[in-house]
Amino acid sequence: MGKAKVKRTSTSIDMTAMCDVSFLLLTFFVLTATARQPEVLVVDTPQSTTPDKLPDDNLGVISVANGKVFFGVKNPTVREITLKNMSQKYSVAFSAQEYEKFKQLDEFGVPMKNLRQLLSLPNEQRKENIQPGIPVDSTETASNELYAWVQEARKATIEYNRSRDGEQNFVDPGPMKVAIKADADEKYPTVNLIIETLRNQKQNKFSFVTGLRAEQ
Repeated sequence: MGKAKVKRTSTSIDMTAMCDVSFLLLTFFVLTATARQPEVLVVDTPQSTTPDKLPDDNLGVISVANGKVFFGVKNPTVREITLKNMSQKYSVAFSAQEYEKFKQLDEFGVPMKNLRQLLSLPNEQRKENIQPGIPVDSTETASNELYAWVQEARKATIEYNRSRDGEQNFVDPGPMKVAIKADADEKYPTVNLIIETLRNQKQNKFSFVTGLRAEQ
């Protein structure tokens, strides 16, 4: 007895729902993503095989290249608190709008007296060539402005962490960590002044930022 043949039909899959989900996810990531600001001071870091990564928060970065010293704090709220502390220390007043602009600066390299002028410029004009660098020396006086910036940033980090102490699942990360991002061709005296500045604050533990190199 012959077998009955079943008529074959082509398979059709409606991909409309999948496309809708894909575009919704794409739209979500585009709208929630934060654009990375271009580096003002381009630093060609030395190479190493150390795989350790710097934290995304609770960090201050000192950049140095071409003899210029720049400073930045990762947390925008800590930046604002730091600037308020520096405003009182150096008797330089800032408006609410200037505080908001400063919160958007990843790093800067001007003396305190020129900071308001820097904040008045559009983002695309805040280039490295118009920023002479933050004054730094081996003293602990007001002339060593890098000393003051690091000190006030550390105080601001403690204040910020205390304000979050009551939040659910919040774990105090401890004191602000400091990293030095020095150009591979930077001369030793400038880097040594930075190290001495940190040592004067009993900040004897800090990191050097390097580029990742494959192990030989």
